[in-house]
Amino acid sequence: RIGRPIKDIEGAIENVGKLEVSKLEKNISILGIVAGIAPMLGFVGTIVGVITIFHQVSIKGAIEIGTISGGLYTKMITSATGLIIGIIAYVLYHILNIMVEKIILKMETDAIDFIDLLEEPGK
Repeated sequence: RIGRPIKDIEGAIENVGKLEVSKLEKNISILGIVAGIAPMLGFVGTIVGVITIFHQVSIKGAIEIGTISGGLYTKMITSATGLIIGIIAYVLYHILNIMVEKIILKMETDAIDFIDLLEEPGK
C-alpha cells in the first residue's frame, strides 16, 4: 500500500490491528466465565452435601457423626474446589486482560509513529 494516500494506509493498519486484537481477546472470555461459574458449581456441591446429610439422617433416624461426616466432606471439598478454581481463573483473566491492553497500546503507538514517518517531508 506504499504510494497510496495516507488515509488508505491508516485504514489498512486499523483493519489489521482490529484483526490482531480479536485474535488476542478470542479465548480470554472463557476464563471470565470459568471465574464466575466455578464458585456457583462449588455451591451446588454444598447443596448436594447437605441433601446427603438429610437423606442419611432420614434413613438412619439418628444424628451421628458418621452419618453427617460424608455429606460435610462433600460440602467442604466442592466449596473449596469451586473457590480455588474461581480465584485462579479470575486472577489469570485479569492478568491476560492487562497484557492484551499493553499490546494494544503498543500497537497503537507504533501505528501512529509509522503514519508520522510516512507524513514527514522527503528526507
